[in-house]
Amino acid sequence: MTTNSVQTSKVLLAGICSLILTVGLARFAYTPLLPVMRVETWLTEVAGGWLATFNYMGYMSGALLAASISSLHLKYQLYRAGLVVAVLSVVGMGLTDNMWLWSILRYLAGLTSAAGLLIGSGLMLNWLMRNGHRPELGIHFGGLGGGILVSGLVSVAMLAAGLDWAQQWWTLGLLGTLLFIPAWLWLPEPAPSHAQAAVTQAPPSRRWLLLMIAMYFCAGVGFVVSATFTVAMAEKIPSLQGLGSWVWVLVGVAATPACFVWDRVSRRIGDLSALQWAFAGQIIAIVLPAISDHPLIAMSSAALYGATFIGIVSLTLTVIGRLYPANPAKAMARLTLSYGVAQIIAPAITGYIAEATGSYQGGLLMAAGFMLLGMVLLWQIRVLKV
Repeated sequence: MTTNSVQTSKVLLAGICSLILTVGLARFAYTPLLPVMRVETWLTEVAGGWLATFNYMGYMSGALLAASISSLHLKYQLYRAGLVVAVLSVVGMGLTDNMWLWSILRYLAGLTSAAGLLIGSGLMLNWLMRNGHRPELGIHFGGLGGGILVSGLVSVAMLAAGLDWAQQWWTLGLLGTLLFIPAWLWLPEPAPSHAQAAVTQAPPSRRWLLLMIAMYFCAGVGFVVSATFTVAMAEKIPSLQGLGSWVWVLVGVAATPACFVWDRVSRRIGDLSALQWAFAGQIIAIVLPAISDHPLIAMSSAALYGATFIGIVSLTLTVIGRLYPANPAKAMARLTLSYGVAQIIAPAITGYIAEATGSYQGGLLMAAGFMLLGMVLLWQIRVLKV
């Protein structure tokens, strides 16, 4: 293996570890831990939905910050700060059962998710383009699926070991500390940019960008309802009680290789066509548990959800990064603000619907409706082109 390939492998591993830490643990670990916290603490369905909303408020705040800065040096420092706060926010969740403190910690975890997913991905795309690699983020975004897989497997192991909810958060914090090391050490600080002067590609039209923003809002609604409540919905099925974490593992198993696969699909049929197929698949994944509570349906839905939501995120952010090569993180952040707004609104609404009706069906149908609208917007984007 050449020195070049060793460096490339280390940089890619740093990006994957950063996503597992800042998104997989700081964000996604809450999903398999939600049923445990509801059993062992005072946490209600509505409070659980609000904690998810605070998390996405932090994510949107981070997106706003990322969209407001252009300095690669500052972004690199914020990326590193996000790694530190991610570990602290995970450990802190096990140190209290106070709603206000939990809300603050979930908000901070959302900030770190933006640091890893937006700023870190922008830095990664910048490094790939500067070093002559194909500007695709499929391997990097494998860290999202890997984060789900890791959080699910660790949750299963911790339950088997008899750890209570607080001890589970502390164990995840220890794992996060191990992931912190390569994420901190192996992603190099970018050199001062000279690429802007060489960029001759005209930016997309304003209408195209607005349609993309609206499309990504719809994707955010579809993503967050399943991401927040998949395990809770599985636990309500008698034959899956106590196995909700395994359903979450299934999401991660499907998601981990999916970005790489979607990269290949997009090469064959184009990014926007691939996005439409990913939307269609996720609509099916959302509707399945709304029409049946059969355990095989629940597991099929989880696997299809994992394989499709990750493709939507990867393809969308890669498209935006390519079209704004001078400052991909800033462009990604602007688009992601709409994703963040959806993730603030949808969990709380779904929580209220579930408490009022005793079922997540209404929230699922709402999410499917927004995803269908997103497909229509994608069709308009394809007609308009860039």
